Amino acid sequence: MKFRTTFSLVSALAICAAPSHVTSAQVPSGREVVKPEIYASLDPAARGSSFQIAVVMKIRPGFHVNAREKSEDYLIATDLKAALPAGFNSGDVSYPKGKLEKFAFSKIPLNVYQDTVILRMPVTALATAPLGKQQIPLKLRYQACSSELCLPPVTLTLDAALNIVASASAAKPAHTEIFGKQ
Repeated sequence: MKFRTTFSLVSALAICAAPSHVTSAQVPSGREVVKPEIYASLDPAARGSSFQIAVVMKIRPGFHVNAREKSEDYLIATDLKAALPAGFNSGDVSYPKGKLEKFAFSKIPLNVYQDTVILRMPVTALATAPLGKQQIPLKLRYQACSSELCLPPVTLTLDAALNIVASASAAKPAHTEIFGKQ
């Protein structure tokens, strides 16, 4: 009888624990939903040159993130910031227009990004920019949601890798598939 009670208790615990494990495996973290890639429009970039840094957000199918221009005050807008080192200046980030989508949990359509989105930041390497390999630290903040649930907001720390040279004639366009012909 003791064996049967122990076996029943262990079986009951296993059954209760299984759905919890399966559910948590099906709900990804916000970090898993968006895969950012960082590109510079010049490689190398010259002192005194202006170029762009692009953050390409690849959003998992079935999910969206709120656009920069959010539909409701309570939503978390997508945001990109740079902590520029000495020798660099930047302008305002260019955010694409979102797409209005209707979701069951909202009475109004929400302005969202889906699939692949490109955020662009104009940067200038000043005449005093340090030469060689440089890093521009970036912070990407967003909130990923599906049609059923929203994940907690995420702030990712990213680095834009640059190579700075002295001569403007050495600067070369890069990643024309993202930035087009320059």
